[in-house]
This record gives sequence, C-alpha cells and structure tokens, in this order.
Amino acid sequence: MDATRPFSTSLAALITGVFMSTVHAGTFRFDTDTAGTLPPGWEQGVTGRGTAHWAVHPDASAPSRPNVLRQSGVGSFPWAVRRDVSIEDGYVEVKLKALEGKEDQAGGVMWRWKDGEHYYVARANALENNVSLYYTEAGRRITLEYVDAPVARGVWHTLRVEFSGRRIRVALDGKTYIEVEDPHIAGPGAVGLWTKADSVTAFDDFSFDGRSK
Repeated sequence: MDATRPFSTSLAALITGVFMSTVHAGTFRFDTDTAGTLPPGWEQGVTGRGTAHWAVHPDASAPSRPNVLRQSGVGSFPWAVRRDVSIEDGYVEVKLKALEGKEDQAGGVMWRWKDGEHYYVARANALENNVSLYYTEAGRRITLEYVDAPVARGVWHTLRVEFSGRRIRVALDGKTYIEVEDPHIAGPGAVGLWTKADSVTAFDDFSFDGRSK
C-alpha cells in the first residue's frame, strides 16, 4: 500500500475497544510491500485447476511507482482476494496491463466474492480485444455479456465496475461497455483481482468503496 495514503476506511467501527476487521473502502498501490511476495492481507487461489502466483514486482511504468502486483501462475482462473472487505453495493476499480500469454492475456476484478467458487468478475482481454462480465457459481464461469473493446497489450488500462442491487456497469478507460441487471450473486462479499489461463498481468491502484447492508 502507498505509504502516503496507507489505507482508508469509510465505514469502520469500534467494538469493545477493538477496531472492526471488516472494511468498506480502500486503495492498494503495493509500493511499500516487499518485492517477490504476496502482500499482507491478500489470499491467492484458483477457481478450477492450476496454481496461482501473485507477487509484488518493481515496474518503472507503474501508474503509481515503484511496484505493481503481478500474476504469473498458470491455472483455470487464478485470483487474489481481500477477505477483510465486505461490500454489497459500490464500485471496484483497477489499473491493469496485459504482459504475456499464449492462451489468454486477461485481467479483471471480482466483487461479492463469497469463496473461490462464487463471485462476479469483469475482465479485459488483450488477446481478444473485448470486455466481459461473468458470474461464477459452483466453480462454473457463466457469461453475462461480452463486448468488443480496444485492449492493447503492454499498455495500462483502467477497468471499473459499479454495482447496486441487480444493476452492474462495466467501464474500460472511462467508456461504459456493459450495463446489465443480474440477480445471481446477492449480498455482501469480498473484492479482488482475477486472471485466466497463462495470462501474465500486472495490476496497480486497486480501489474499492461501498456499503454492506
């Protein structure tokens, strides 16, 4: 996390003198985290088969230097999540850059994450030049919508998702590509990052804000 803005919480509480562990807003920049390691507070895994490998790396091109979080493992759907976050309605946003991948060059954000088999995910794909929205249920990724969009490899893009009740809005680089209503994943959940297959993808400035009813 950025030392100048370590971590902000908009809805925090004190219970019997102990700081509440669930947070509802924050920004991660990974700039004070140790290179080569998974940042503290993050959990990694894979939906399906394979192995996730999320680690902090220096990147001179990072939107906020010097570090990014990079996924270089190979698996069906590698993810990294913050279990201490609980959001039902709000937004998630990240800057991402597709670096390599023969089978895929994708990166995305997750929200309303219940576990590694139940969550929403929106992603941008540099190999296919599109933006897609899915829900994952019982470990199966089910497509809601995908739209052609310019996703250049080796270039930083901003992916943002806003969600409230059934309404979901997905934007890339400030342009809205998907607006749908979907009831499949309800209630509060964690937020996180996502890739697919052999994608090597860098992430920076991961932010979220919202509320949990």
